[in-house]
Amino acid sequence: MDLTVGPGERVAVVGASGAGKSTLLAVANGAVPPSSGSVEVLGREPAALRGRELRRLRARVGTVHQHLELVGPLRVVHNVNAGRLGSWPAARAAWSLLRPQGVPEVVAALERVGLADRVFDRTDTLSGGQRQRVAVARLLVQDPELVLADEPASALDPVLADRALALLASVAGRGGALLAALHDPALALRHCDRVVGLSAGRVVLDAPSADLTVRDLAAFYGAAA
Repeated sequence: MDLTVGPGERVAVVGASGAGKSTLLAVANGAVPPSSGSVEVLGREPAALRGRELRRLRARVGTVHQHLELVGPLRVVHNVNAGRLGSWPAARAAWSLLRPQGVPEVVAALERVGLADRVFDRTDTLSGGQRQRVAVARLLVQDPELVLADEPASALDPVLADRALALLASVAGRGGALLAALHDPALALRHCDRVVGLSAGRVVLDAPSADLTVRDLAAFYGAAA
């Protein structure tokens, strides 16, 4: 695979289950080292970094995981504030568990995803779709230079899915970049400038969204299955 995502690009990664979408994102955020070749993220190689340097890079990269990685027993405010742990001193992060810090910013992020009234609720009392929106709010307070999103709208209804993708894409509008694994061709075409299709870990499609239709992507899924 040879893939470059530039500043300001909004790129959708599509493909059948097992095509390699989640693995690509895991390699990009440094969670999985490449078995060969090299990966450069924001000018650094994650596999070559350790300790503080790796944490600094990860603070610049926001990830929405497929399984969200929220702590259910914690209140929503704490899960959203987790997006700022990479930039907070350890003492502030620990104190925030007792007395939440930056609450106005958390409320503003939750308002953007329609959950401002749930800021102090336990996260495990929320529905699946609401938890997915908490994960997006966590990303908003982090304000990263690169967003990696693994099926960020899979548990959302069509209206909320459009809203979530628009929020993630807004990061690219500020000069950052978005790389999102999506299973909905319509979402990919509406919110991303470019579509990259994977099959068995290889790039078999790379085209501007303006050159593709939902029918084209449906045909790609059929050919790649």
